[in-house]
Amino acid sequence: MITDDILYIGVNDKEIDLFEGQYMVPNGMSYNSYVILDEKIAVMDTVDHRKKDEYLAALDAALGGRNPDYLVVSHVEPDHASSIRAFLEKYPGVQLVGNAKTFPMLAQYFDLNFDAALAVKEGDVLTLGKHELHFIMTPMVHWPEVMFTYDSFSKVLFSADAFGKFGSLDAEEDWICEARRYYFNIVGKFGAPVQTVLKKAAALDLQIICPLHGPVLKDNLDYYLGKYQIWSSYEPESEGVFIAYASLHGNTACAANKLKEILTEKGCPKVAIADLARDDMAEALEDAFRYGKIVFAASSYNGSVMPFMEDFLHHLKGKNYQKRTVALIENGSWAPSANRAMTELLSQMKDISILDSSVTIRGALKDEDVQVLSDLADALLS
Repeated sequence: MITDDILYIGVNDKEIDLFEGQYMVPNGMSYNSYVILDEKIAVMDTVDHRKKDEYLAALDAALGGRNPDYLVVSHVEPDHASSIRAFLEKYPGVQLVGNAKTFPMLAQYFDLNFDAALAVKEGDVLTLGKHELHFIMTPMVHWPEVMFTYDSFSKVLFSADAFGKFGSLDAEEDWICEARRYYFNIVGKFGAPVQTVLKKAAALDLQIICPLHGPVLKDNLDYYLGKYQIWSSYEPESEGVFIAYASLHGNTACAANKLKEILTEKGCPKVAIADLARDDMAEALEDAFRYGKIVFAASSYNGSVMPFMEDFLHHLKGKNYQKRTVALIENGSWAPSANRAMTELLSQMKDISILDSSVTIRGALKDEDVQVLSDLADALLS
């Protein structure tokens, strides 16, 4: 129960292994939906078709024998909208509510008649009784048709995918880590639209945020809004250094871990490290955005750079990576090429400052290389 007359009717999916076919979700996912009980009844989104039977049973129980009047579609992505046909088959009299972009996109998934649908725009209000739903257009957070709904009676914001996280609702984990990983991998490219949304949210009297994934947020909303302000402006969140490496025979890994050891000894408050060949790339991307100083360490390969590093840098570019200080470490026994290749990829990103003290290692790590790594650590900490 969210309030006396706003009920949670979402479901947990613990069987899913990859969200959106690419993100590891060891603790599953939640697909959230809500029902507002008033003189008229509005249901806020559906869930992934994988869980439609469980969802429809929860909705039926919440309705207590009544029929819903409206189904508000805030986001057409299938993890929220793929149960719409089953919903309408069970409740054929329901009026769909969306915006001008909602229904053409729904038609890509369902052969339905949308003639009776209610198309709303920015500032429109739908009155259920005492609850008044105010519609806020939020395009590209993170699809073009996305909209938020603000219930001015209960001071509840239905925020679509914003403020969501990976993990089922009963997962024993903090919000922040999986919310950050979710944000930068799902929404991260669209910082400017998120900034626009935050300005709109600042004008609302908010007490509760109801996202489409993750827990309902009721306490200390300034904390969550503050995190989104940092993330969407691409500013570093935590003090420290992140080291991402791609190693061919283990020598580059040795150098990366030695640098971590040196940074820690020199008092760096936090040093995170990722093996791009083995660790979760989505988590590595999260850390690349979390910290303001990054070290990319890679073996040379085919006159360029190890494919895992090349792939990671392309991922960062695709997520609008920017405003970071970067150091480079390459390894190449006969033709070092990784630093050049990494520099070329980084030059395509915004406001990336590459330190002059880039490091070249030839083969195994030697004593003189350790001193060079120590100098690099000093440059990173200065």
